Amino acid sequence: MKYGKIIGKGNTATVYEWEEGKVLKLFNKGYPKNAVEREFQNAKAINGMNFAKPKVYEIICCEERSGIIYDKLEGESLLDWVLKTGDLHGCAEHMARLHKTIVQNRVSNVQDYKEFLKSNIVNASSVCLLEQERVFEILDSLNAGETLCHGDFHPGNILLSNGHTMVIDFMNVCHGDFLYDVARTVFLVEYTPVPEQADDRETLLRLKRTLADLYLIEMNVTREMIHDYLSVIITARVGECSNDK
Repeated sequence: MKYGKIIGKGNTATVYEWEEGKVLKLFNKGYPKNAVEREFQNAKAINGMNFAKPKVYEIICCEERSGIIYDKLEGESLLDWVLKTGDLHGCAEHMARLHKTIVQNRVSNVQDYKEFLKSNIVNASSVCLLEQERVFEILDSLNAGETLCHGDFHPGNILLSNGHTMVIDFMNVCHGDFLYDVARTVFLVEYTPVPEQADDRETLLRLKRTLADLYLIEMNVTREMIHDYLSVIITARVGECSNDK
């Protein structure tokens, strides 16, 4: 099988042009096949839901690598757009408008967000058992639900074209309470690390906090409402992504 030019590249996969109107998201060699299957099943589960996203078609194997065929989307990432324009208010508005269309959906045939968090807390071997137990107690107290949660909703996973936004990347789709997905977005926007060697690191950290604040305002959610969700997400992240510091 031959694929076209590269149109996007991430940590786990490269996106190539495919047949007309489609792309191939080709995962890195050795990337777990069960993870590729999970993303495919997640994308299938939400295919017919009413929010802007690419349609998924099939899994293929190409040169000992697994890939997923999606519709091709045009546009630039919202992250590139906000870095170019500096328009944090506009970015927050785009994020919230799209996110509200996602969390209005209900789903049950995807992972429960609590199971996702529990498995990552268990994997957080650097967190002491007493702290794990405390976090498990908080997690047990959080709301369950069947709201569709994207699980990885941030400007890097949003495409912008002619003022319209679309979401990509369905690896962490789950069901739960919408406040979980809002808290997860705040974490990804505000708490993920900025490289120590980055130019003007303090300014970047302030901008991340400001964008998170503006997004919360647009979502009509306060920090108090997501406090417990955030505390669990922060601990679970240790097990989810051990390279974060």
